Amino acid sequence: MHGVRLYAGTAGHSTWFSSDLGDHWIHPNSHSGLYTEARVWCFSSHPADPDTLYAGSDMGLFCWSERAQAWESLPSPMADIWSIAQDPNDPRILIAGTRPGALYRSTDAGRHWLQSSTPGVQAFSSVNRGPTRVTQILFDPIDRGTIWAGIEIGGIWRSTDSGLNWTFLDQGLVSGDIHGIAVIRDTDGAKAVLATTNKGLHRSRDNGASWVHETIDSPWQYSRAVQLAPDGRTLYLTNGNGPPGSTGRLLRSEDAGHHWHEIMLPGMLNSTVWCVAMHPANPQLLFTCTNLGQVFRSTDGGTNWTRLPREFGEIRALHWRPAAASNDSSAVAAQWTYR
Repeated sequence: MHGVRLYAGTAGHSTWFSSDLGDHWIHPNSHSGLYTEARVWCFSSHPADPDTLYAGSDMGLFCWSERAQAWESLPSPMADIWSIAQDPNDPRILIAGTRPGALYRSTDAGRHWLQSSTPGVQAFSSVNRGPTRVTQILFDPIDRGTIWAGIEIGGIWRSTDSGLNWTFLDQGLVSGDIHGIAVIRDTDGAKAVLATTNKGLHRSRDNGASWVHETIDSPWQYSRAVQLAPDGRTLYLTNGNGPPGSTGRLLRSEDAGHHWHEIMLPGMLNSTVWCVAMHPANPQLLFTCTNLGQVFRSTDGGTNWTRLPREFGEIRALHWRPAAASNDSSAVAAQWTYR
């Protein structure tokens, strides 16, 4: 299990690193290049570039170099970055999403950015009287060139030209408060897209043209992350009684999300379960967290969990990858970070 680097992005205490599976953490100070009180919303890394980690924050985009052991601020037109993802086939191609909701594209590893066409996207929502924000970006693992974006509170968007132009897809959604997206093979082998909201799960069988609401078998419908495991079959769903909430559940499905059962996390949970972090390099190693800072680890593919001793004030992103020295560049890229 050595050679694993775990990252936690927090709302107000920057980024924490662990090299021993979360038993101990370090908090790089401001001399590392990222202010220690930054709000870090998202991470992205790529197996083909083991030296680099991207972090989106309320202070813009930062890039961590394992060789230099430092953060570099990457100038961009974006100020508050809530989501970022890299093309599985080319780590230099990045799609980033901001608050207020907007989407940007880079083809040179984040050195230059162009805003994508998202006709009709709203900067502010009449629902919560606040700015919209891009909560997830996902490169479609089935249809190359297709990318999905969820905007809170702004609906679901799809690009079929690698992020240049986007189409708004809301037919059948009972809520535009989108939190997470997963692309899967349904039980009959057909492609399906899942989306989580504050009012439960949605499924599309026609590539987003229409959505069907699916009630979760849980006391609460509020859901955050939905993530497909590296085995291509198992799904995880984070659930709770609100943001941040006072308790939550981690759910798992073996039948494309049609049925869910709870995986018991040890101890009393202090808020909604928020993130799930996994990686194809070791499908047995999983991490999950609550919104208010509890972190849990599984080394047997999610069956049993250990509650880690460190608690954070508020976690917004959780991410793990092999350390640079042991990274396998032939591993299949995946999106590991959910908010």
